[in-house]
Amino acid sequence: MQASAFANVPNPRQLYIFPAPVPGPLASDKIAGATEVPRRFSHRMMAQTPIKTKSGTARITDSKVFPASTTIAAALVEVEPGAMRELHLHPNTDEWQYYIEGQARMGVFGASGQARTFDFQANDVGFVPFAMGHYIENTGNTTLRFLEIFKNDYYADVSLDQWLALTPPELVTAHLRNDRALIGALRKDTVPVVPA
Repeated sequence: MQASAFANVPNPRQLYIFPAPVPGPLASDKIAGATEVPRRFSHRMMAQTPIKTKSGTARITDSKVFPASTTIAAALVEVEPGAMRELHLHPNTDEWQYYIEGQARMGVFGASGQARTFDFQANDVGFVPFAMGHYIENTGNTTLRFLEIFKNDYYADVSLDQWLALTPPELVTAHLRNDRALIGALRKDTVPVVPA
């Protein structure tokens, strides 16, 4: 190609963001003989079947359902008023959050009695360090929607309720000095959104 082909390229200071005609459909750009790439690079999270409870939903996207996602995993969580994202932790990486709509209060706790509470609203960003327990409560009167985002190829969380339910009851009783009623009330299945 001749250098003269670039003679009319504008100075970068002249054009940065500017109006231009909207391109036509992608099908018009298809090159004859081109084949599909082996992996799709788009994923429709809202088309996934959510994990549903009476208190809300969760849609989890990671490399299991979106193979191209080798460095990021996410969950879209919806929490109804009067409910909360259950007390849990993530055993494989830090958690970043983006609050889409609603109001929330998050409690984060660490070792040695360290704990913090934060309030969030739409467009806020939250952060939970690796393996710190936390919950997120809907403090508003509309549905709370937020993303949980992880720098990892798979999503993993550990429910405190489920963890205690699956631990030998004698061990839980020895540490918490509780009665059998608490052990019987613990859930053995995954329920990401629960009544507050």
